[in-house]
Amino acid sequence: MSPDALVLRDIHQPPAPAWWPPAPGWWLLAAIVLALIVLAYAWMARRRRRQRAIVALFDKTLEQAQAPAARVAAISELLRRASRRRDPAADRLQGEDWLRFLDGDGGSAEFSAGAGRLLLDGGYRRDVDAAQLAALRPLARRRYLQLMAVRR
Repeated sequence: MSPDALVLRDIHQPPAPAWWPPAPGWWLLAAIVLALIVLAYAWMARRRRRQRAIVALFDKTLEQAQAPAARVAAISELLRRASRRRDPAADRLQGEDWLRFLDGDGGSAEFSAGAGRLLLDGGYRRDVDAAQLAALRPLARRRYLQLMAVRR
């Protein structure tokens, strides 16, 4: 063999991998991200449905009570049931202690010195002033929603 007969050729690199279809790891990552997005959406939708149900329960319960005194009693019952979420013994509080609990930690005295005082005896009165009830309702609704949102 002559030296001219041996022709050496350069090393050939394999072709670069195609970008499609992706490697199995990318498919797995895409599936995980998609699952997380679906789970986050389902969690938020469940939370919105729960919040709407809580608001509807408050409004429906007050609509079912015909007399103003019955509405005050229904508000008191709803607040006592919701207060158990914050403190299991809160629904057994009486008088000023109950109103101070409803005032909360914010330092406001809307219940103990304001429209919330109607809760003390409004459910037992023969005649409840419509203006007092109208002032109590948004206050009680706001506090009810606060109590229902807290998880401890």
